[in-house]
Amino acid sequence: MFLYICNMDINTLYNVFLENRTVSTDSRNIKPGYVFFALKGENFNGNLFAMDALEKGASVVVVDEELSFSDSRIIRVDNVLLTLQQLASHHRMMLEIPVLAITGSNGKTTTKELCKEVLSTKFKVHATEGNLNNHIGVPVTLLSMKRDCELAIIEMGANHHGEIDVLCDIAQPDYGLVTNVGKAHLEGFGGIEGVARAKGELIRFLVRNSKTIFLNAGNPWLANQVPDDYQNVIRYNSGGGLMAYDVSGDPYLSLSVKNGVDTHIKTNLAGRYNAENVLAAFAVGLHFGIPTESISDAISGYQPKNNRSQIIKTERNTIFMDAYNANPSSMAAAVAEFLKTGESRKMIVLGEMREVGEGSEAEHAEIAAILKKHHIENAILVGEAFEKAAISGGFKYTKSVDELCMQLKEDPPEGFYIMVKGSRSNRLEKVIGYL
Repeated sequence: MFLYICNMDINTLYNVFLENRTVSTDSRNIKPGYVFFALKGENFNGNLFAMDALEKGASVVVVDEELSFSDSRIIRVDNVLLTLQQLASHHRMMLEIPVLAITGSNGKTTTKELCKEVLSTKFKVHATEGNLNNHIGVPVTLLSMKRDCELAIIEMGANHHGEIDVLCDIAQPDYGLVTNVGKAHLEGFGGIEGVARAKGELIRFLVRNSKTIFLNAGNPWLANQVPDDYQNVIRYNSGGGLMAYDVSGDPYLSLSVKNGVDTHIKTNLAGRYNAENVLAAFAVGLHFGIPTESISDAISGYQPKNNRSQIIKTERNTIFMDAYNANPSSMAAAVAEFLKTGESRKMIVLGEMREVGEGSEAEHAEIAAILKKHHIENAILVGEAFEKAAISGGFKYTKSVDELCMQLKEDPPEGFYIMVKGSRSNRLEKVIGYL
């Protein structure tokens, strides 16, 4: 025996959710009391693990296929994914709290974390954790919001057109922020113009619904996406909004923010390119009534993690670790930043960039050309996409990070300032133990 709910009868399922509160889409993570949503994909079918979830103590299992057994804890719907998304959107509307959506080619996670630090000085904030920023992660994030939550920050990722539109329909943001537009996911977006259109889906949603936009007016791909007569815009990084000056970063970013009374901020972030992320968090904080001193203290106290803009000191070297994500824009910026440092003994480890599309060979060659131009001798390029660029540029090359680890184990560097940058799939964090 099981309960059948059509997708439109979301109130019935919501009452079930309120009795349990914790959802999971992975049967391996089920604990007693969880609600399990049996999602399907190209290589998996969660319906096949319904029994496993129940045996682990799931209070409810939501499926969309006929099962070979009956159980009162089973709820059958027409489409599990659509139901998960509808339930999340319903929960978001029932809580009636402000939602800030953040997307962008680079820096969206750092900006999200900075905004969370700032807003948490006044509100009980719920924010995206880890990489839960897609059509599954956003609903899970929304459904994990508690009753006492006062404000939510939802990170939105995408690698194809239309995905941000879907996430906006689910999260219904009241505020939105696009960190920047750069050469990210070029394969799915078809060039940087496509990236701009895709990230602009958030801006267009906010305009259609008369919501508030935090606009990085210093990014040329964003500045022209807001209609001239639109009033709900808070500009920063140009256009009469907040500006940064006296920006330095050797190795940690420090800057002054121009806003009536100028404010100097010292951060624990590596990289001057994080200045616009700091400005974004500053603008958000001011809008929500956070005192300038509290904003400055919150940003100064933030400690980066997850291999993003981190300075890591080992017994032998100092590492500039920024290996959670990489695309042509972020890698060029990171290399440029690294070259500005005053350290005399520099070493660079770069992992190949993914989802670059037909221009992959040219983009990897361009990065190698930057290294060549600045006479960087101690550079190691990792991954097959870098092979031609490494050979033509005369750089050391390894096919995989595991191969690199073996080499570093045999001949570990010492006394270097080392930048490690690459796409998450490279798993370059493995090299830290050998540096």
